[in-house]
Amino acid sequence: MIQTPYTGAVQSKLNTLSIVAIIGAFVIPIVGVVVGIISLRQIKQTGERGHGLALAGVIIGIAFIVIYLLVAIISAVAGAVSYSSY
Repeated sequence: MIQTPYTGAVQSKLNTLSIVAIIGAFVIPIVGVVVGIISLRQIKQTGERGHGLALAGVIIGIAFIVIYLLVAIISAVAGAVSYSSY
């Protein structure tokens, strides 16, 4: 009797948009958020892998947007203060 090696369970494929979401979160944060949300919906329907990547894309994208907004507000306030004292 010839035994074949066990190949393991077949895994579902990785959702491509989840990869785009995590990369997009670092490059253009709003893209990471939008694509991450779309990816999470697709993963819920299809059962694909990539939930963590999509969720990370949404969270990192939101974090970067908040950081950019804070930097813009601080810069505007600092500019107004330095302009008024000039």
